[in-house]
Amino acid sequence: MAGSYNRVILVGNLTRDPEIRYTQSGKAVTKFSLAVNNPRNKEETTFVDIVAWDRLGETCNTYLKKGQNTLVEGRLVIRTYDDKDGNKRKATEVVIDNMQMLGGRRDGAGGGTGEEDFAPVGARAAAPSATGDAFSGDDLDDEIPF
Repeated sequence: MAGSYNRVILVGNLTRDPEIRYTQSGKAVTKFSLAVNNPRNKEETTFVDIVAWDRLGETCNTYLKKGQNTLVEGRLVIRTYDDKDGNKRKATEVVIDNMQMLGGRRDGAGGGTGEEDFAPVGARAAAPSATGDAFSGDDLDDEIPF
């Protein structure tokens, strides 16, 4: 018997700034939408609602802005609810557990000038080795991020 697997990875541009709210228990929930282009048909764009919870939601709200190119990873959720008028509605969303900002900032906020603001976490300059080389393979011991 085959198992099931629900995983979604999307790359697109934010259609609006993220909106954060808090549940009664104090959990952060942030919502935004991504415009994802079809690489085979430039005329086709899919708009996908994204939901981020807790710390990731707060991070998305702080750092993501309208128009920014972003990669998200999560699971597809289709839920039903009753609207204000009592009508049954369906919502299709991707609840994310990972987000990666792509490219540089467009507005230069935070005093940065672009790509340097998004250096990978843990990136550092290589120190010269005893042999005078700018890079030594010995510096990589226990530094591989996967």
